[in-house]
Amino acid sequence: MEKKRTYKPLPEYLSIGPSDIHGAGIFAREDIPAEIDMGITHIYDPEFQHDYIRTPLGGFINHSDQANCELVEDDADCTYKKIKTLRKIEMGEEITLQYSLYKLKD
Repeated sequence: MEKKRTYKPLPEYLSIGPSDIHGAGIFAREDIPAEIDMGITHIYDPEFQHDYIRTPLGGFINHSDQANCELVEDDADCTYKKIKTLRKIEMGEEITLQYSLYKLKD
């Protein structure tokens, strides 16, 4: 018999909660080391606004000029984006990115 997999929108070490930055945010439930791949935040689909579907991980991350994570295009075709920690993140700290909704052209 095949085991059923349970869908988990966030890793167990993250949770959604009220943010001092804006609305709701993603928070560390435990200390998270630097250079950790926390999962997929965006999946490419040209039918959606800004060409990407946001996962729960991507939908609640707020902007900061001093971000503790970065967005990584994980494959050559840019079919999905992931988030990676830039430094150790302390338990209770909000997960943040420095982001924009568009790229400036030269």
